[in-house]
Amino acid sequence: MAAPDTLPSHVARPLSEDAYERLEEMIVTMELAPGALVTEQELAQRLGLGRTPVREAVLRLSAEYLIEVMPRRGLRIPPIDVRQQLRLVETRRVLETLVASQAAERATRAERAAFQTLAKAFRNEGCKSYRRFLRIDHQFNIAVAQACDNEFAVGALQSLHGLSRRFWHYYSGHEEDLTEVADMHACIADAIAAGDTREVAKGVKRHMDYIHAFTRAMLKD
Repeated sequence: MAAPDTLPSHVARPLSEDAYERLEEMIVTMELAPGALVTEQELAQRLGLGRTPVREAVLRLSAEYLIEVMPRRGLRIPPIDVRQQLRLVETRRVLETLVASQAAERATRAERAAFQTLAKAFRNEGCKSYRRFLRIDHQFNIAVAQACDNEFAVGALQSLHGLSRRFWHYYSGHEEDLTEVADMHACIADAIAAGDTREVAKGVKRHMDYIHAFTRAMLKD
């Protein structure tokens, strides 16, 4: 299950979580470039954190294929691999369909209302800028994870999101197809709100077909 955006004031946020989020963003946005060699000590210095939370974050990012741990050599940010990305899309297609369909079946009345709000946000705000889209998409992913109520499927899917976002960030101009991509997400949100698993499957297929075609086009570059 996805963690809530905020923790109660009396609960301290783990430093490893902070390290993970900051490193994941640095990798996805190419601040840590593909192929770069780094060490835990260098990362700790850049983040201003201790080695222990950074090591925990590195292990988590390694499990998500965003960092390669090389014994006695340090760490490497993996290069962009288009063929690997095509395999990732194959996997995402199955998991996205499962998770979104379960969300449509299991969402509470309040959660369905939230998906209606998210659909409007995608159409009204998500199409205007890449950063706005990412913020709404983050909220959408949390909502789907909570409504799905299947931590195993959600965990498997979430482990692929970083690689997907990095690939998109590397190859896309971000703005050109934003209206279309935002509408795809809005349609899925609408279908979940309505509890319509058939429309959910159609919406996910449309989205994954788009990503697959986009990815295959990069093989020609």
